[in-house]
Amino acid sequence: MAAPDVHVVRPRQGTPGNPTPRRPRKRRPAPGRTLTYVVLTIAVVATFTPFAWMVVGSVKTQSELLQRPPTWWPESPTLDNFAAWFGDLQIERFFINSAVVAVFTVLGNLLFCSMVGYALAKIEFAGKRVLFVLVMVTLMVPGVVTFVPLFVVVSKLGLVSTYPALILPFLASPLGVFLMRQFIMGIPDSLIEAARIDGAGEVRIFAGIVMPLCGAPLATLAILTFLSSWNNFLWPLVVAQSEDMYTLPVALSLYSTGQNATNYGVLLAGSVLVITPVLVLFVALQRYFTQGIAMTGIK
Repeated sequence: MAAPDVHVVRPRQGTPGNPTPRRPRKRRPAPGRTLTYVVLTIAVVATFTPFAWMVVGSVKTQSELLQRPPTWWPESPTLDNFAAWFGDLQIERFFINSAVVAVFTVLGNLLFCSMVGYALAKIEFAGKRVLFVLVMVTLMVPGVVTFVPLFVVVSKLGLVSTYPALILPFLASPLGVFLMRQFIMGIPDSLIEAARIDGAGEVRIFAGIVMPLCGAPLATLAILTFLSSWNNFLWPLVVAQSEDMYTLPVALSLYSTGQNATNYGVLLAGSVLVITPVLVLFVALQRYFTQGIAMTGIK
């Protein structure tokens, strides 16, 4: 027996039961958002232009850098400016000095600022509030105020032109103490108390519980400290009284300026070499830097 034919009746489009789908309208950006994009674009261009000019100028000759009107793209690119740093000026020695000072300064700040921050956040002792107020007051004291007394102390100890003179005064910073204290305050007290009930001492709690939870603020503190130490100029200029102890900013200032003129090509090439490690570090840790700033409440 043959199966009967089945006719399927499809509703017409546009009927009440099956309305015609409407194409979504494109939303126009709000005027305020457009203005924000324009302002941000201008800010990015204004920020990026000096760096682009530095990189382009580092491969120009001295005569082209002094040419008027200036040329944006180099007419005859050259690497002689970089060769001067790696050849006659021996930048490797200055790079090692800056790296040693920056690394030990960062490690000292990560350790000592974390210890002081933990004590101010989770340990009760007499004078705790007074000590924290002193830390906050120190943030408002310019470094130039303590420059002369600090140099006198370093000189009396016989540490001039040594690594300890470049490192010891900066092993802890008020900003680092404040940053670590603000983050550690957010760690639950119940976690610390449970460890104390189990018999853990403060050193074990600090090393085994607190420090593993402080990844973001530690990365933030590392970036800020490395940037400050790497770019420090005035203190190494005074303390490092021999060429063997010059850091990169000091060498950049002294060797790119002659008696009668400044070699701008060498200066720009040295600036590229100085800023490259900082950019690499920031790009590698920018996610932790942003997270650390947000979690510690620094604005």
